[in-house]
Amino acid sequence: MLGFSTYAVSLLDLQSLWALSNTESGLVASAFFIGYMACVSIWNAMTDHQDPRQVYLYGSVLAAAGSLGFGLVANGFVSAFLWQFLLGAGVAATYMPGLRILSESMAPGATQSRYVSFYTAFFGIGAALSFLLAGWALDVLDWRWSFGLSALGPLIGLGLVLWGTRHRPRQQASSKSLAHTLSLFFPLGSWKKAWREPALRGYTIGYGVHCLELFGSRAWTVAFISFGFAVGGVAPFWVAATWASFVNLISTPASILGNEMALRIGRRRWINWVMASSSIVGVVMALLSDGPWWLLLTLVSIHSMLIMADSATLTAGMVSAAPGEVKGAAMGLYSLIGFGSGAVGPAVFGLALDMAGGGGVPASWAVAFAAIGLGCVLYPFAERFFFGSPIRSAT
Repeated sequence: MLGFSTYAVSLLDLQSLWALSNTESGLVASAFFIGYMACVSIWNAMTDHQDPRQVYLYGSVLAAAGSLGFGLVANGFVSAFLWQFLLGAGVAATYMPGLRILSESMAPGATQSRYVSFYTAFFGIGAALSFLLAGWALDVLDWRWSFGLSALGPLIGLGLVLWGTRHRPRQQASSKSLAHTLSLFFPLGSWKKAWREPALRGYTIGYGVHCLELFGSRAWTVAFISFGFAVGGVAPFWVAATWASFVNLISTPASILGNEMALRIGRRRWINWVMASSSIVGVVMALLSDGPWWLLLTLVSIHSMLIMADSATLTAGMVSAAPGEVKGAAMGLYSLIGFGSGAVGPAVFGLALDMAGGGGVPASWAVAFAAIGLGCVLYPFAERFFFGSPIRSAT
């Protein structure tokens, strides 16, 4: 995950260097998720037929190449977009395949749910470390070094996974036809079978609106904090990138604790409450961004914790609901919809910011946060339709 936040930290510098609009800057951030979405289905379908550790290897190498290539040769909107796309394609081969490696090492139940919540929480830790490294490198060296150093992360991760996990053989697919190859990219039959499970359908749609808000917000966190510091008139003792790292780090336990709350009161009830709260707090936070810097950072922290509070719950629910024989395809569909929505988030935020006047006043940032939080506000009113039944138990 070490390259995940590097562009977000460098966004303002690169926007000025390459004369990018807010919309173009958002599209470069979205390129990561577009790359993820384009490849996640093939990677996850491959885990049904070969050792997920092999898939993890492919992804680690691609992710390292994406970060290193950005640092060495990116020189404008198009090249930046392509290298971010490659980074996303690589991470797509590590996140859900890594989750499958983990989930297959234990029996289903509360213990598996807790392990999944810890795994999901470390996504936030990776993002926080990425903010921290990128901010330090940008301040001490320059933005190219920031991207180059982040390329080390996937390679270190690969070594840890190969060292710390066991080989799990798979039954190789016998068909080598074109139709079979295409089915790996778009396993429509497996997706259709998985989609018949109402609970899986509900968690997958929920993950989609969650990711749109989560990744739209994260891509613009450093820029938003920088804006708040500028209009507030008082700069605290850390730069915006360091504060973004701190906020991501302290919000990580929210994912784990959120899953524990969901086990007690019911996943669907918890998800509905958290989604509505996060989107409302996002707008309030933006409207108050010209206040004291401590108030701004407090609200940013609360907003980040609320966004993360249903992340593990959604993923644990999906893992428990996915039929075993198509679990890889179900995970791929879940990631496809989630990160596909995540791809839209940064671009929607940038476009809304441009349409609301460019981000010079708190109200324009409020419009942007409202745009990415709209799906979360609406989801609780429609979730019964997705799940196919009213809320009765901790499902």
